[in-house]
Amino acid sequence: MPLETNAPDVLRAVTERRQDGHALRKLVPRSLHAHWEPRAGRPDPIHIIQETGLHRIPSLLPMRYGRMRASPFAFLRGAVAIMAADLAATPSSGIRVQACGDCHHANFGTYSSPEGTPVFDVNDFDETLPAPFEWDLKRLATSFAVDARARNMSDKAARQLARTAAMAYRIHMADLVRLGPLRAWSSRIDVAEALATIDDIRVREREERRVEAILDAMARRNWPKLIERRDGAWRIRERPPLVFPLGTRSDDTHEIAARTAFASYRSTLPEERRLLLDRFKLEDVAFKVVGVGSVGTFCAIGLFANPDGDTLLLQIKEAQTSALAPYAGPSDYRNQGQRVVVGQRIMQAVSDIFLGWTQDPGDDRHCYVRQLKDSRLALVATEIAEGALGAHALLCGRTLARAHARSGDAAQIAGYMGSGTVVDAAIAEFAMSYAEQTERDWRLFEAAIASGQIEAASA
Repeated sequence: MPLETNAPDVLRAVTERRQDGHALRKLVPRSLHAHWEPRAGRPDPIHIIQETGLHRIPSLLPMRYGRMRASPFAFLRGAVAIMAADLAATPSSGIRVQACGDCHHANFGTYSSPEGTPVFDVNDFDETLPAPFEWDLKRLATSFAVDARARNMSDKAARQLARTAAMAYRIHMADLVRLGPLRAWSSRIDVAEALATIDDIRVREREERRVEAILDAMARRNWPKLIERRDGAWRIRERPPLVFPLGTRSDDTHEIAARTAFASYRSTLPEERRLLLDRFKLEDVAFKVVGVGSVGTFCAIGLFANPDGDTLLLQIKEAQTSALAPYAGPSDYRNQGQRVVVGQRIMQAVSDIFLGWTQDPGDDRHCYVRQLKDSRLALVATEIAEGALGAHALLCGRTLARAHARSGDAAQIAGYMGSGTVVDAAIAEFAMSYAEQTERDWRLFEAAIASGQIEAASA
């Protein structure tokens, strides 16, 4: 259902809306969010995974399953449809926001703003849809608990990470209410601010040096490992099995589809962005395997260049129906690429200037287009998670609150959560219980691979 259907009247005073949130506690006590127990008749997780593969490229499914089997956390990343079904059976606050939908901590990261400033934000929106705010928060907290346990950290440490993410969300949501709509909307977390949260001075200084070196390299030359001059033209380097030319593994239909999609995408850009895009010509296209949950969906990169050697890399990515849709309601947008783009523009503090979607009436494959992420800068967030998981939990919790406040009523959410630690404890309890559920599902997944029910390949 549309986000606006049951949204509160945000033109009322903050104190009134906060009281509305407080009153919801009587209908849905905050302690209920701690509860997780598989319901009777819970769908078979293996069946759900197989169903999600029905509309993907069959030859890539073994790679997808191979990535998912690496650890319980890798499995969680690829099993958003399983958790969406489970979250729908848990108590709901009824407070809806534009949700990320696949809100695990690896879907937060660093990228460059149009001005060249590195920022930290949510960076994956394939499953975005209006939904109860706590669905994102529970999945985020669970991802920290699952990852911590997979790293053989203690249950105490895993619980504290989940609790930190929830606490950071609650406190920052209250801070955003005090900022007012304009300042809250324009707030962002830049990478320098993110690094400042790391207590370990050696880790912080190492990452500050890394960011400085990356930005310097990006300024001197873009994409040194991904593109090359060959026979007098710019070409995308082949890096099998992750990057390979289109039209080489079957026929030319994928290449034609990619070029047609890039052409139709142009019309979804604002006029001034079209003027910028028109300064480049599409020179080459290639298929690119990405992520864990996205493996098997159509994904290509287009290399654009001008006669003076300036280059632009755009990524086209298939958008299927959100995993939340069966439980949160269908999207307002028939075109799933448009759904992703609108959700990203709502949630991100700084969105890609080339963000758009494909509009080919004769093609039922919906896609969205964005600039290809620079993996060098994206590694900064990965390094923060690896070296300072607690700081990463704080950053992700704060970032999610800012993203939710742009579409939801921050005052109502803050009123519901309160200033105490009841919600923090409840979300952490849920995260630990669901981490155990994820591990059980992962073991079932491993057994299905061992029995031959599912084929997995390393990649």
